[in-house]
Amino acid sequence: MPDAIKPYNNIRLGALVLSGLLLFIGTLYIIGKNEHFFGSNFELKARFTNVAGLITGDNIRFAGIQAGTVKRINLLDDTTIEVTFLIDNSLRPFIRKNALATIGNEGLMGNKVINITPVSGPSEVAHPGDLLAVAPLSGTDEMLAKLAKTNNNIELISEDLLFTIRRFNRSAGLWAILDDAGLARRVHASLEEIDQASANASAITADIRSIIADTKKGKGTIGSLLRDTALVFNLTQAAERIHSASVHADELTATLEATMQDLQHSIAEGQGAAHSLLKDPAMTEKINASVENIRLGTAAFNEDMQALQHNFLLRGYFRRQEKKAKIKPAQTAATTAPGIPK
Repeated sequence: MPDAIKPYNNIRLGALVLSGLLLFIGTLYIIGKNEHFFGSNFELKARFTNVAGLITGDNIRFAGIQAGTVKRINLLDDTTIEVTFLIDNSLRPFIRKNALATIGNEGLMGNKVINITPVSGPSEVAHPGDLLAVAPLSGTDEMLAKLAKTNNNIELISEDLLFTIRRFNRSAGLWAILDDAGLARRVHASLEEIDQASANASAITADIRSIIADTKKGKGTIGSLLRDTALVFNLTQAAERIHSASVHADELTATLEATMQDLQHSIAEGQGAAHSLLKDPAMTEKINASVENIRLGTAAFNEDMQALQHNFLLRGYFRRQEKKAKIKPAQTAATTAPGIPK
């Protein structure tokens, strides 16, 4: 009987040892993955376009503190991957809805990790099942991609620089300029002239500023013109008078234009005195004859007056008139002489 029980005991002992070993391995796995099997936690979610090798069980950090693990990764469609986090319930009051989730690395080449970064600004505390916003991926792959792009740019720059140097070496004109011994002297002289021109410009600017300051203070002719209110009033009146004269001149011009139009119309129609004077030859001859008769009459009248002056009856009268005419200028000169009362 004891021999029959011995194999049964061996089996029981082996099963007990195997169970203990499995339990030990499971405990190590749970502790290693930080599953919080015996602690309280809550779930948060985030959606990425690329998880960059993230797997279930990877760590979650909040502001650099170990906060939980990745519970589940679901592929929603060809561009969206939903990741569910298990977060320690003790951190729940500190994680808000505006926090950002990013995928990074534990060290340079370590495992993937999700970093939850708090964002300043008012926001509610995150509730279980909330979906956090994500930031652009900043992992090793992106760093390598940027480094490759930088290397390509450096290569292009190197090729352009090599092409430029070759053109520089093949340029005979450029080397001739560089070998010109007098070039430095001429450039130096040009720089001195530019410096002198700049100094002159500064002096002119200072003079202009001085003139403007004096003008503002009422100094000088321009200042007087700007400050003298009486002069401004006189200029305003003069401008008004010029404007009034211009208006009157316009009216006079219009009147003359109307008169000339009436005159032209009368001449063209053969009416009025103007037409008779300008167009009638007989009228012209009569006017000429009248003028000639007047001239002849005036000449005859002068001859008659000369004859009357030599007549013995009127000779005394004309002599007395001549004496009065001579005495009057002398009296006028005497009364206007200085020192003699009028």
